[in-house]
Amino acid sequence: MTTYILRRFISTIPVLVLIALFAFTVLRMAPGDPAIMIAGEDASPEMVAQIRDDLGLDGPFVPQFLSWGWAVLQGDFGLSLFTRQPVVEMIGQRLAPTFLLMTLTLAISVVIGIFLGVIGGWRQNRPTDRLIMVAMVLFFSIPSFVMGYLLTWVLGLQLKWLPVQGYAALDQGVLMSLRSLLMPALALSAVYIAVISRITRSSILENLRQDFVRTARAKGVAERTVLFRHALKNSAVPIVTVIGSGIGVLMSGSVIIENVFAIPGLGRLTVDAVLRHDYPVIQGVILLFGLMYVLVNLAVDLAYTAFDPRIKY
Repeated sequence: MTTYILRRFISTIPVLVLIALFAFTVLRMAPGDPAIMIAGEDASPEMVAQIRDDLGLDGPFVPQFLSWGWAVLQGDFGLSLFTRQPVVEMIGQRLAPTFLLMTLTLAISVVIGIFLGVIGGWRQNRPTDRLIMVAMVLFFSIPSFVMGYLLTWVLGLQLKWLPVQGYAALDQGVLMSLRSLLMPALALSAVYIAVISRITRSSILENLRQDFVRTARAKGVAERTVLFRHALKNSAVPIVTVIGSGIGVLMSGSVIIENVFAIPGLGRLTVDAVLRHDYPVIQGVILLFGLMYVLVNLAVDLAYTAFDPRIKY
């Protein structure tokens, strides 16, 4: 197991290098010049050139990338081109809201998605199953930002159950913090719930036809035990796989949702940095998201052994 983990960690290095190279290249090919935004549109070409030189944007591409990569290996993501604040510090200040939002979204999605998938598989082709399927198609079809505006209108403006925008930090109270993130989490989880429920339903249907389920029922085992202890447990591998792969959906969706609900997280930081062409900040956030995605998929691979003892590393 230790050898496998080390091998997987080593294999992530080329992936992270490619992610960093991609981000570094695309940002410098994109239209717009941060030096012009800093100097202003009326600035002289000499002033713009001086700012580009001060920021190190005039150097050759390869030396710039190697210099930035070496600094990243030492934990230095550089300074923001606009605020001159360390990127690591800026990310650290915005990490908590995004982490809490993604954690709450993941919890809601997994619990509701698996429950609806199990019920749908158990009640196949019955009104309950058809209703769940229609709801999941709607969830999958509606973009997260549209779902966010719908929830804002219903839960925030009409019923006044939840705050419309803003974020309450944990030091203001756990319940208040969760209340401020519940509506964004519900909006972000809609697509994820649909994906998890459909995979769960298909896996449950497959396992309900297996001999071990028929044997359990013949022995008089309660239907709830058959569903959750036998069928669901043997459906865990595809469910865990889709949960792990869906983390990327949460990361991309958080960028949109945080701007819809004015949450000061990494998504909001990314959009602000993109609008200002703040290269170091964008590169740092992309690299962090890439590392998180790789580590989550490593954790999913390791989780397989807990659900399927036949898998050995």
